[in-house]
Amino acid sequence: MESSFSLKIRARRRALGLTQADLAERVGISTSYFNLIERGKRTIGGALLLRIARALDLDPATLDDASERRLAAELTDVAGDPLLADLDLGGDRGPDPLASAVAALVGRHPGWARALARLHRECRDRGEVIAALSDRLGQDPFLSDIVHRMLTTIAGIRSTAEILASVEDITPDQSRRFHTTLAAESASLSDVAQALADFFDQAEAPKRAVTPGEEVDDFILVNDTHFPTLETEAERFADALRAARRGGPRRSADQAALVLDGDLITFLDRSGGLPDRTRAEPVPGLPEDALSDGIVRALEDGAPAPSRRFALARLATARALIEPIEALVAASPTLGTATARRRARGVLAAYAASALLFPYDTFRDDAERLRYDIGLMRRRYRASFEQICQRTVSLRRPGAEGVPFAMLRADPAGTLSKRFPLPNLAMPRHGSACSLWAIYGAFQTPGSVVRQLAETPSGDRFLFVARTVAKGADSFGAPARLLSVAIACDARHAHRLVYADGLDLSTRARADAVGVSCRVCPRKGCRHRAADSIVPT
Repeated sequence: MESSFSLKIRARRRALGLTQADLAERVGISTSYFNLIERGKRTIGGALLLRIARALDLDPATLDDASERRLAAELTDVAGDPLLADLDLGGDRGPDPLASAVAALVGRHPGWARALARLHRECRDRGEVIAALSDRLGQDPFLSDIVHRMLTTIAGIRSTAEILASVEDITPDQSRRFHTTLAAESASLSDVAQALADFFDQAEAPKRAVTPGEEVDDFILVNDTHFPTLETEAERFADALRAARRGGPRRSADQAALVLDGDLITFLDRSGGLPDRTRAEPVPGLPEDALSDGIVRALEDGAPAPSRRFALARLATARALIEPIEALVAASPTLGTATARRRARGVLAAYAASALLFPYDTFRDDAERLRYDIGLMRRRYRASFEQICQRTVSLRRPGAEGVPFAMLRADPAGTLSKRFPLPNLAMPRHGSACSLWAIYGAFQTPGSVVRQLAETPSGDRFLFVARTVAKGADSFGAPARLLSVAIACDARHAHRLVYADGLDLSTRARADAVGVSCRVCPRKGCRHRAADSIVPT
């Protein structure tokens, strides 16, 4: 499957009149490896990206296809729309024709690709508005009542008017009473009509095809899941917390290096206190949405210790790092709504909390030394499975990167509620992914780590590591909330993970054949298919 950056490299090379061998020699790599890059079979970054850009006399930013990858993922979802099921959108383009066609469109005609995506968003937007209004018309009790009142009032007006028109010997007193009744019924009808108009004026219906959650997703992906400013500010905040601790009881070396619960509680006590459901006044740093309820629950008795610790850090960073967080939100053109900006503040505070509790250099060095064993990392940092996974995804500092990971979180219904993709690992923007992914298999063995060597239709291979996680404190009578969290890396990096031990990682080894989702999967004869594919075979 060709990617947009590979198309850019090929087009620029040909424009300069260079052969693959010429450019490979300038860059300092083999011709065969450059051929893989130009065919989209290898991703590039760091020093190699800079060398190729320099050899082609291009700005390195033009070869960074993060925005193109997001656009390609959105167009793949567009292709899965049932309205387009009868169209040959892939053609004959190799093992993954749809992905190749999408990459070609994005790479060669980016303006048309964005126009198509925008039109589909608008179409989906209007469909949601129509569905919402239709639901109101069919089910809202207010409408049923008001229509009945209108019909009753109209019947009364008609009856009174017919009497006045057909009866000739009405006394003046009777006529006056009928006219008074007619005026009253007319006024009532006017009031009912105004109430109906006000109802539709105030009726809530979707106004944007891009939800605030999608805006925040795009914001994170634009920044490659890494915020250097918050990393630096979190380190400074950690130094301040440790400095304030001096003079207290002696700590172990590990405790002295990390931020402790007591450090956070001391800071929070001095900066506005902890949240309490019984307090009427707002607590500084606590957002006024569902996220605040999650923080309060995490601080209640019985909540898991890692959740409580992270909630303390989340609230502390929301207060201490408010200025850099606000600067990042204000500078982002992706966050177009107040709701998206509010959510982004919460996400950035959580990112800063992660950077505070899991210092970048120390965490990366430990991860490499322990070969990304999440269980050992949890013990080392007193953290949850999900917290460790999410921190590994953010190890993207240039020159000091960790293993490049994707991360997903899903509920038992299959819906992905977190999605941090990799360049060649496409993920659906909405709904569920391929049911064969390890993230869903983990629900069959709750609490156990599941690993999977998987191959996509394009031939790319990934190592998945998944496990279920329970959310919230144990409470009798409360329904359990079980989620599944997974990380995935390209099979080329799998040897750096303990989870690859004992697996045959050669290209000849068997791997589970997976797709993105049924609608856009070109595989034939899959016994797990739940919907017809739109990809021509």
